[in-house]
Amino acid sequence: MLTSAQVRVSARVNGFSYAIRNIVAEAKAIEATGRPVRYLNIGDPVQFGFRTPPHLIAAVDEAMRAGHNGYVPSVGILPAREAVAGEWTRRGVPVTADRVCLTSGTSEGIELALSAIADAGDDVLVPAPNYPLYTAVLAKIGARGVHYRMDPDNDWLPDMDDVRRQIGPRTRAIVVIDPNNPTGAVYPEATRRAFIDLAESTGLVILADEVYSDVAFDGPTALLGSLAPDAPIISFSSLSKAYLAPGWRTGWLVVGRSPRLDDVLAAIKKLADARLCSPGPMQYAIAPALTGDRSHQRAFADALRARAEVTTRRISAIPGMRCVMPRAAFYAMPQVALPPGTTDEDYILGLLRATGILCVYGSGFGMPRDGGFFRIVFLASPEELDAIYDEMADFTRGFLSR
Repeated sequence: MLTSAQVRVSARVNGFSYAIRNIVAEAKAIEATGRPVRYLNIGDPVQFGFRTPPHLIAAVDEAMRAGHNGYVPSVGILPAREAVAGEWTRRGVPVTADRVCLTSGTSEGIELALSAIADAGDDVLVPAPNYPLYTAVLAKIGARGVHYRMDPDNDWLPDMDDVRRQIGPRTRAIVVIDPNNPTGAVYPEATRRAFIDLAESTGLVILADEVYSDVAFDGPTALLGSLAPDAPIISFSSLSKAYLAPGWRTGWLVVGRSPRLDDVLAAIKKLADARLCSPGPMQYAIAPALTGDRSHQRAFADALRARAEVTTRRISAIPGMRCVMPRAAFYAMPQVALPPGTTDEDYILGLLRATGILCVYGSGFGMPRDGGFFRIVFLASPEELDAIYDEMADFTRGFLSR
C-alpha cells in the first residue's frame, strides 16, 4: 500500500536558524504584491554597485581558459596557500602553507573548524550580538553557542568579565569577530590581549573571524595572532568582502603555528577531504589579490566611512533611536525604544510592510527580543540612505506613538 505520511525531518534542524536569510521570505511576499523592497539585510557589496577588481577577474578567466576546471586538492592549490601564508607572515603571524586550508568562503572555514573542535554537548562562546552562522552551525553539530555580552554603551566592545563568567567545564573555544559583524566595532589592543590571555590560561581555542580586517575605516587592523604568534588561534578570511567577490565563495582558514593545534589541523584536513574541494578556478585569484594591487580597498573603506557617518547621524536624530558609529565594514546595530509588549521583530516586520525597507531584527543575532536592536547594511549610496532614513523616521514616529 502507498502511504501519504510525511518523511521525518532530522531533529537538529529545529535548532537551526539563520535570520539574515529567513526574513527574505516575508520580503518576497511583499514584492509579490507589487511593492519594491530595499534589501538592507545581506552584506553583498556587488549588489550595490561595487565591482570586483579587474585583475582578479582576469586571473579567474585565465585559469578557466587554461583548463583549471577540475577538482583541486582538498586543502586548495599550493600557490594560493603560499600567498595566504606569506600574507599572514608579513602581518606578524608566521605560518607555512601546510597550515592553510582554502574553503568555500569564510562560512565553510567556520564550519570545518567548529566541527573539528566541538562535540555534541560542548559549548563555544560567541558574542551577543553574533554573526548567526556560528550558532546555526553549532546547532547542526549538536553543540551549544553560549553568548557573551557586547556593550553598546562602550562602542560595542566585549564585556571581558562576562566572557570569563560564561566559561564552563564543556567550553571548547571562543569566537572573536574583529572587526565586528554586526556592529562595525574594532577592538583595541587591550581587548585583544585580554582574549589571548584568557585562552592561554584556560586552554581554549580562539576562532578569530578577521574577514573585515582590510576594510576598517582607519586602515587595516592587525591580525589577532600578531600579538602572540604561538597562541592557539585559528584565523578566517576570504575574498568576499575586502576583495568584493562574495559570490566566488573563496576563503581560507589559517591554523596558528602552535603545536597544540596540530591535531585540530589534522582534523580540519580530514573533514576537508570529505567535501572534495572549494571552487577551483577562483582559487587562482588569491595570489593576485594578496600580492597585487589593493588600491580599491582604500577607496572602498572611504566610501563605507561616508555611509557610516550618514547612518549614524540620521538614525541618532530619530526620536527614540540611537546608533553607535561603526569603525569598519558596512553594518550598524541601532536600537529603537520599543513600546511595551512589542518585539524587535514587530518593528522590523512593520517597517518592511509599511516602507519596503528590509533590515534584520536583533534577536536573530542573539539579542533579547525586547531590546529593540536591529542590523542595517549601509552599502547603498549616501543619497539612497538619506531617503531610506527619511522613511524610517516617519515609520518610527508612528510605531512609537502606538
